Amino acid sequence: MGKPSDPVQGTLDLLILKTISLEPKRGWAIANLIQQISNEVLQVQQGSPTPLWASQVLLSLTATGRAQLEKEAANWSRLSGAINLVVDST
Repeated sequence: MGKPSDPVQGTLDLLILKTISLEPKRGWAIANLIQQISNEVLQVQQGSPTPLWASQVLLSLTATGRAQLEKEAANWSRLSGAINLVVDST
């Protein structure tokens, strides 16, 4: 297995929202869960552009967050589908 890598640019919000939709989490627990669920492929660095890693606040998904998660997930599906079309083309 290769070394862990940073999430693809623009996907961190989606990953955070999805993680806290599973259960409320604090700071580094979110980053750790992303790494664990991705089978150690994704690693969110402490220097990532979000101050939540040092936070002791318990984060949970609000109705607004759930709507944003749906929007981000739909966008990711569309984008990853388009990338797969190009990669799989002959």
